[in-house]
Amino acid sequence: MGHSGNIWIARGLRRVGLLLLLISVATEEFLLSQSSAKTVRHHQVAGADHAAELTQAETAIEKKDYATAESLLQKFVDSDPGNYQAWYDLGFVENAMGKKEESIAAYRKSVAAKADVFESNLNLGLMLARSGQPEAEQFLRAATKLKPTAKVEDGQFRAWLSLAQVLADSKPDEALEAFNRASALKPSDPEPHLSAGQLLERQERVADAERAYKQALTQDPSSSDALSGLANIYMRGKRFAEAQEILGRLVALHPEDATTHMQLGRVFAAQGNFDKAVPELQMSLKLAAGDEAVQRDLADVYTKATRYADAEALYRSLLAEKAQDAELHLAFAETLLKQRKFPEAQEELLATVRLKPDLAAAYGDLAVAASENKNYDLAIKALDARAKLTPEIPVSYFLRATAYDHLRDYKLAAENYHRFLEVANGKFPDQEWQARHRLIAIEPKK
Repeated sequence: MGHSGNIWIARGLRRVGLLLLLISVATEEFLLSQSSAKTVRHHQVAGADHAAELTQAETAIEKKDYATAESLLQKFVDSDPGNYQAWYDLGFVENAMGKKEESIAAYRKSVAAKADVFESNLNLGLMLARSGQPEAEQFLRAATKLKPTAKVEDGQFRAWLSLAQVLADSKPDEALEAFNRASALKPSDPEPHLSAGQLLERQERVADAERAYKQALTQDPSSSDALSGLANIYMRGKRFAEAQEILGRLVALHPEDATTHMQLGRVFAAQGNFDKAVPELQMSLKLAAGDEAVQRDLADVYTKATRYADAEALYRSLLAEKAQDAELHLAFAETLLKQRKFPEAQEELLATVRLKPDLAAAYGDLAVAASENKNYDLAIKALDARAKLTPEIPVSYFLRATAYDHLRDYKLAAENYHRFLEVANGKFPDQEWQARHRLIAIEPKK
């Protein structure tokens, strides 16, 4: 789109850190449901002398009375520092209370006391990953080699998926293998395919990413992240018809999402379907009032749809807030030129080049406006400035020739008419006819 930047979807729905946090919470809640004195524990823990104390702490955990549980567990580990179950429970409690470092320390003690416990390794790895510590890999790898106490498949799935997320940036090939291992454990879960698709997309392995996203959609046809991933791929590849279909599904799923309406509007505009682009961008602006990018897009589409008055109103509103934005002045000037408001367009273009003297496109438009305003000296200056920034084109020769012609500098006029005819190649029949007839009139007779 003209002045609004790229068209990638901004996916804010998923982040690795958030995923790890959710996995961690889910794992701990699952384990907690297994670790009550009144039900089957996932480990055999303290002896009879201490069992009642630990049971009391775990009862407090079930009631989410974390302060009481923390106090009881601290006393417990002081008296029995080698009890891995108590350290594990304390790690859970500290995490629930937002004490990240204390939680990591407790989980470390649990692993140190008994290194072959799946749950302790998994949650220590997850906590370290949340803290951005590379040591997380060590404990998550250990978890993949251990057997969960209960719901074995779910636990192993979480371990492989978590390891893959941690490896995604540093060891992408190993991460993809880990995603495959997770998927093999739970073939109906879209998460491994979705995460693999995002990793493959970052690696520019577009065809593989597309396959992964489609596989995720097979498991979950309403996955917004998979649909967004496919939409990104299709838009980057200028596969606009496919992008339109995917974005249409996203809009149906999330009709209140301003970004999706914006992206669908951009796709319609890229296909030249401005009648459909306008309502999508208008809806986006309604949902995200004041969004500058959407306003620019909508103003640009209004111009292309010949709704110049609407475009002009939007540009005036934008410039009231962004008076120093050269690109915005240029876009507004182009709309004014379309309406043949040449004096005002000239002022906007002069403002543009004052703000950004190296903007070649502005000088070409300025030459047009100045010529229409019969300010031929300014037109020539604008064309000369443009020529210092970018190669001449047929139109620039013609504009310069007509400007000199009006100033009665027939020698330079003729020189530029000839240059124009040399490069026009029949693409500008009206101007070529005019140039030939003016040359007959102004060149000395031989």
